[in-house]
Amino acid sequence: MMGWPLWLGFVAASAVIGVVPGPGVTAIVGYALSSGRRTALASVAGMALGNGLAMSLSLAGAGAVLAASATAFSLLKWAGALYLVGLGLVTLLRARQAAEAAAADLAPISPKAAFWSNVAVGIFHPKTIVFFVAFVPQFISARAAYAPQAALLTATFVGVVGLTDAGYALAAARAARFLKGPSARLWSRRAGGGALIAAGVATAAART
Repeated sequence: MMGWPLWLGFVAASAVIGVVPGPGVTAIVGYALSSGRRTALASVAGMALGNGLAMSLSLAGAGAVLAASATAFSLLKWAGALYLVGLGLVTLLRARQAAEAAAADLAPISPKAAFWSNVAVGIFHPKTIVFFVAFVPQFISARAAYAPQAALLTATFVGVVGLTDAGYALAAARAARFLKGPSARLWSRRAGGGALIAAGVATAAART
């Protein structure tokens, strides 16, 4: 098995990756602003599952295929991007309809929808898969069995990034609590929808 220094180096690298905001964090913040803490945490769980599946696919060789095939990369990239942008537009539309009806309560995105949405974000963000192919092998020892090391690194990455994502979700949800008035809540929903659209644009801009 890999040594402790190598594993701790991977933990540190994963923490840095988790702290730097990307499309996943942007989506999580969007859910927190538009639909609250419960939905945001559900999206964190979905992102963790999506990251785990993406990393497993990477270590199984899918990342190499994506890196070699511009068509496959583009298909996954645009599928993920369009999904996020569509969800953001739906959030903005709901906010607008509620404002026009002078409703005090705006229909939030359900935790279940946020969970499965971020599963898709994690899986369909091809740059993540390609990145794992280039990044993870640096922490695998050639003197030990590959499969146990791959499983340990996958669990480590998902756990560390899940903690940083949860931190973003809780911070954004806490900030949203201060937006108590109908007008403030309306703008928080709009900000959330805009963040989801931004996450989709960032996914569309991904390059190999």
